Amino acid sequence: MAIRTIRVVPDPVLRTPCDPVKTITPAVRSLVQDLVDTVDDPGRAGLSANQIGVGLRVFSYNIGGKVGYIINPVIDETQGEQYGEEGCLSLPNLWYPTRRAEYAKAHGINLDGQTVTLEGRGIMGRMIQHECDHLDGHVYIDRLEKEARRKAMRELRSGR
Repeated sequence: MAIRTIRVVPDPVLRTPCDPVKTITPAVRSLVQDLVDTVDDPGRAGLSANQIGVGLRVFSYNIGGKVGYIINPVIDETQGEQYGEEGCLSLPNLWYPTRRAEYAKAHGINLDGQTVTLEGRGIMGRMIQHECDHLDGHVYIDRLEKEARRKAMRELRSGR
């Protein structure tokens, strides 16, 4: 299909909660393929539909050589805590320590309408939470501690 252009902050689509997919249509199949094609690039861990300008609740991932997607993801469970550098394709060149759960588990559906579960620890757990945040209209800098968030906002305003 196509590798799509990534939207960057302050694009309003990134701050708008995504709608659930109600029916698997040819357009949804095309969206999923575009998400998979676009995330399948070194250094890309996850990509939500709104990051390519589509307000539907879908994301793709590329973790440890495993590329996939989930439609209508909902986080069911988190455990533990991790604190480490996080970045985002929609916030180029900004990396900040971000607190996340160590483990995350989400359920959703695939293109056949079957229930799927996506879970993991470390980078996989971080990615699940990061992408679900995107689908809810949030970016990772919203989760930063006060001083780090101020610094990130200054960097954004300066155009860095």
